[in-house]
Amino acid sequence: MPTVEQPKENSWEPRIIAFFCNWCTYTAADLAGVSRLRYAPNARIIRVMCSGRVDPQFILDAFSKGADGVLIGGCHPGDCHYMEGNYKALRRMQLLKRMMKDMGIEEKRFRLEWISASEGERVKTVINEMTDQVRALGPLGLPKKFAEWDKELESLEHEVNGKRDTIHA
Repeated sequence: MPTVEQPKENSWEPRIIAFFCNWCTYTAADLAGVSRLRYAPNARIIRVMCSGRVDPQFILDAFSKGADGVLIGGCHPGDCHYMEGNYKALRRMQLLKRMMKDMGIEEKRFRLEWISASEGERVKTVINEMTDQVRALGPLGLPKKFAEWDKELESLEHEVNGKRDTIHA
């Protein structure tokens, strides 16, 4: 996944990556577009065959490459075209939320929504709500944090190597 472009100074806008199920939420997003419903342009939609096929690594990659929020949209429980894909997504995302909390990523930056193909208005509402939530949180800046963490590890490595050299001398 390519790194998301950095905005100009003083013009920060949230960058949201949205993984939408082909059969329901992506179709609802298409309906929203055809119906000319206006929603924030901050979401970049990626079509997946099923919300259950969204690997947690996709979400972590999105954050690590500059996304400020990640949205997953799938079929309503009981309506999955792949029987139980949305339940699989729900279980995975609950575990992922715990891990992201440990990484310092606020829970409001990540969202899982059930949106059927006929709910174009709901796509508009969810994207606008999420954009406002993430805008209020401010930039995540995870790539910058990674660089800082790398520097910390390098200095720790030099410190450990220095102590090892002193012991062997």
